[in-house]
Amino acid sequence: MAHTSFSKETYLAFKQDDRPGPIHMLNLVRLRDKADYPDGREATGRQAYDAYSAGSAAVLKDLGGSIVWRGSFEQMVIGPQEEQWDICFIAQYPSVKAFTDMLKIPAYREAMAHRQAGVADSRLVRLAPMVAGDRFGD
Repeated sequence: MAHTSFSKETYLAFKQDDRPGPIHMLNLVRLRDKADYPDGREATGRQAYDAYSAGSAAVLKDLGGSIVWRGSFEQMVIGPQEEQWDICFIAQYPSVKAFTDMLKIPAYREAMAHRQAGVADSRLVRLAPMVAGDRFGD
Protein backbone atom coordinates (compact mmCIF):
# COMPACT_ATOMS: atom_id res chain seq x y z
CA MET A 1 0.00 0.00 0.00
CA ALA A 2 1.43 3.35 -1.04
CA HIS A 3 1.29 6.33 1.28
CA THR A 4 1.43 9.78 -0.30
CA SER A 5 -0.70 11.94 2.01
CA PHE A 6 -2.13 11.84 5.51
CA SER A 7 -5.66 10.87 6.43
CA LYS A 8 -8.12 13.31 7.95
CA GLU A 9 -7.85 11.49 11.29
CA THR A 10 -4.06 11.53 11.33
CA TYR A 11 -3.97 15.22 10.40
CA LEU A 12 -6.44 16.12 13.18
CA ALA A 13 -4.41 14.17 15.75
CA PHE A 14 -1.24 15.90 14.52
CA LYS A 15 -2.85 19.33 14.75
CA GLN A 16 -4.35 18.73 18.20
CA ASP A 17 -0.97 17.75 19.67
CA ASP A 18 0.15 21.38 19.56
CA ARG A 19 2.88 21.25 22.18
CA PRO A 20 5.15 24.30 22.35
CA GLY A 21 8.45 24.34 20.52
CA PRO A 22 9.85 23.03 17.27
CA ILE A 23 8.98 19.78 15.55
CA HIS A 24 11.10 17.63 13.28
CA MET A 25 9.51 15.81 10.37
CA LEU A 26 11.42 12.79 9.04
CA ASN A 27 10.67 12.42 5.32
CA LEU A 28 11.34 9.20 3.43
CA VAL A 29 10.34 9.44 -0.22
CA ARG A 30 10.21 6.90 -3.06
CA LEU A 31 9.75 8.47 -6.48
CA ARG A 32 7.81 7.21 -9.47
CA ASP A 33 9.80 6.43 -12.59
CA LYS A 34 7.30 8.53 -14.54
CA ALA A 35 5.32 11.34 -12.89
CA ASP A 36 1.55 10.92 -12.79
CA TYR A 37 0.12 14.35 -13.57
CA PRO A 38 -3.68 14.55 -13.97
CA ASP A 39 -3.23 16.65 -17.12
CA GLY A 40 -0.95 14.02 -18.67
CA ARG A 41 2.17 16.16 -18.90
CA GLU A 42 5.45 14.27 -19.25
CA ALA A 43 8.08 14.29 -16.50
CA THR A 44 10.03 11.86 -14.39
CA GLY A 45 9.21 11.47 -10.72
CA ARG A 46 12.50 13.19 -9.92
CA GLN A 47 11.63 16.17 -12.13
CA ALA A 48 8.22 16.49 -10.50
CA TYR A 49 9.72 16.30 -6.99
CA ASP A 50 12.36 18.87 -7.95
CA ALA A 51 9.52 21.19 -9.03
CA TYR A 52 7.86 20.60 -5.63
CA SER A 53 11.13 21.37 -3.86
CA ALA A 54 11.68 24.58 -5.83
CA GLY A 55 8.10 25.74 -5.30
CA SER A 56 8.04 25.03 -1.56
CA ALA A 57 11.52 26.22 -0.49
CA ALA A 58 10.59 29.89 0.01
CA VAL A 59 7.44 28.91 1.92
CA LEU A 60 9.46 26.72 4.29
CA LYS A 61 11.96 29.52 4.86
CA ASP A 62 9.28 32.20 5.36
CA LEU A 63 7.67 30.05 8.07
CA GLY A 64 10.99 29.76 9.91
CA GLY A 65 11.58 26.17 8.85
CA SER A 66 14.68 24.53 7.47
CA ILE A 67 16.18 21.20 6.48
CA VAL A 68 18.27 20.12 9.50
CA TRP A 69 19.45 16.74 8.18
CA ARG A 70 19.72 15.14 4.78
CA GLY A 71 21.07 11.71 3.88
CA SER A 72 21.43 9.42 0.91
CA PHE A 73 19.77 6.03 1.36
CA GLU A 74 22.24 3.16 1.05
CA GLN A 75 20.78 -0.03 2.51
CA MET A 76 17.88 -1.30 4.61
CA VAL A 77 19.77 -3.14 7.34
CA ILE A 78 16.77 -3.92 9.57
CA GLY A 79 13.32 -3.74 8.06
CA PRO A 80 11.49 -4.60 4.86
CA GLN A 81 14.03 -4.91 2.06
CA GLU A 82 11.52 -3.53 -0.46
CA GLU A 83 11.47 -0.23 1.44
CA GLN A 84 14.17 1.73 -0.29
CA TRP A 85 14.05 5.50 -0.44
CA ASP A 86 15.18 8.00 -3.06
CA ILE A 87 15.06 11.05 -0.77
CA CYS A 88 15.66 11.18 3.00
CA PHE A 89 15.64 14.34 5.11
CA ILE A 90 14.44 15.95 8.33
CA ALA A 91 12.63 19.29 8.11
CA GLN A 92 12.35 21.44 11.21
CA TYR A 93 9.36 23.70 11.80
CA PRO A 94 9.17 26.21 14.66
CA SER A 95 5.79 24.80 15.72
CA VAL A 96 2.92 22.54 14.75
CA LYS A 97 1.06 25.69 13.69
CA ALA A 98 3.84 26.61 11.25
CA PHE A 99 3.45 23.21 9.59
CA THR A 100 -0.33 23.42 9.41
CA ASP A 101 -0.15 27.03 8.17
CA MET A 102 2.15 25.89 5.36
CA LEU A 103 -0.58 23.62 4.02
CA LYS A 104 -2.88 26.62 3.53
CA ILE A 105 -0.44 28.83 1.60
CA PRO A 106 -1.36 28.96 -2.12
CA ALA A 107 2.26 28.69 -3.33
CA TYR A 108 2.72 25.55 -1.24
CA ARG A 109 -0.55 24.05 -2.44
CA GLU A 110 0.58 24.63 -6.04
CA ALA A 111 3.89 22.94 -5.30
CA MET A 112 2.08 19.97 -3.71
CA ALA A 113 0.62 19.04 -7.10
CA HIS A 114 4.18 18.22 -8.22
CA ARG A 115 4.84 16.18 -5.08
CA GLN A 116 1.68 14.15 -5.61
CA ALA A 117 2.62 13.55 -9.24
CA GLY A 118 6.18 12.47 -8.47
CA VAL A 119 5.90 10.42 -5.27
CA ALA A 120 5.13 6.70 -5.42
CA ASP A 121 5.33 6.13 -1.65
CA SER A 122 6.49 8.01 1.42
CA ARG A 123 6.75 8.09 5.17
CA LEU A 124 6.36 11.25 7.25
CA VAL A 125 7.28 10.83 10.90
CA ARG A 126 6.83 13.59 13.47
CA LEU A 127 9.64 13.81 16.02
CA ALA A 128 10.33 15.92 19.10
CA PRO A 129 13.87 17.33 18.81
CA MET A 130 16.22 16.28 21.58
CA VAL A 131 19.82 17.09 22.47
CA ALA A 132 22.28 14.82 20.66
CA GLY A 133 24.78 12.86 22.70
CA ASP A 134 26.93 9.76 22.85
CA ARG A 135 24.32 7.19 23.95
CA PHE A 136 21.67 5.36 21.94
CA GLY A 137 18.96 5.87 24.57
CA ASP A 138 17.75 8.99 26.30
